[in-house]
Amino acid sequence: MDANDADRFLVDRIREGDQAAWRQLIERFGGRLSAFARARTSSLSDADDLVQDTFVGFLQSLSHYDNIRSLETYLFTILRYKLRDLYRSRKTPAGGGPDSDDWLEQAVADDGETPSGAAELAEAQQLQESMLADVLRRLIHELRDRQAFDDLQVIELIFYAGKRNLDVADLCDIDQKTVAGIKFRAIQRLQKFLGERGQSELAACDESHAEVTVARVWREHRLTCLKRGTLGSYLLGVLEEPWHSYTQFHLDVVGCPMCLANLADLASEDDEAAPRPNAQALFESSVGFLSRGTGVT
Repeated sequence: MDANDADRFLVDRIREGDQAAWRQLIERFGGRLSAFARARTSSLSDADDLVQDTFVGFLQSLSHYDNIRSLETYLFTILRYKLRDLYRSRKTPAGGGPDSDDWLEQAVADDGETPSGAAELAEAQQLQESMLADVLRRLIHELRDRQAFDDLQVIELIFYAGKRNLDVADLCDIDQKTVAGIKFRAIQRLQKFLGERGQSELAACDESHAEVTVARVWREHRLTCLKRGTLGSYLLGVLEEPWHSYTQFHLDVVGCPMCLANLADLASEDDEAAPRPNAQALFESSVGFLSRGTGVT
């Protein structure tokens, strides 16, 4: 059973009101969610409350969750909105917490979307995003298979992080002409993949849509997020090249918030002094919502 199948099985059990499955979900994801929240709030109490609200929010929106979506990404999405609500209630700008990032600032600026609304995308939009994710994933896998990590870094900074060619050149220590060439070839490949699907153009790669469409799909589908096993090997110093260098780039240069949260969670497992979420307390405070969220009586 792969990770996605395991997630689907776990959610199905939770939908049936299985308390053991609910405890398992909390124990599995509580640490990484807590690491994410604690990096963006000045209070451990606030972070713990945000994680609790995230789990309750998951149960309340469970009827809207579809198994196509990554369970981990969905939980991080709910936490992102809980953070947004906290900032708004205190009239604090998105950058008000430590270690803030553009990813969260975009969420705070978005007034209309909610976790349930995000899960209730129109079918046409879902198909479009799925198609875009597929062609982006195909390009990423091609580059990884060829170990063309330099090219992957460039397109990740452009398409996902929304960086300008000049900024990418500085970050990657290459000239702008090289950046432009990598970007051009990447768009050509994406256009080819779309053409094979009967699509004539890649509107999402137009500069005016890059942040709205490509970056969002890249984030929601976690196209270049690293597996916890890879992050664990990196943390232990046993990850081999070129993956070590790419992992360092993804964490330090791209600053992927979810991978950083996973890394912090893994690091805290071996650090007795590091704060850890109280899984039992989280379970007790949220299990009462299990039947209400699943419809089980």
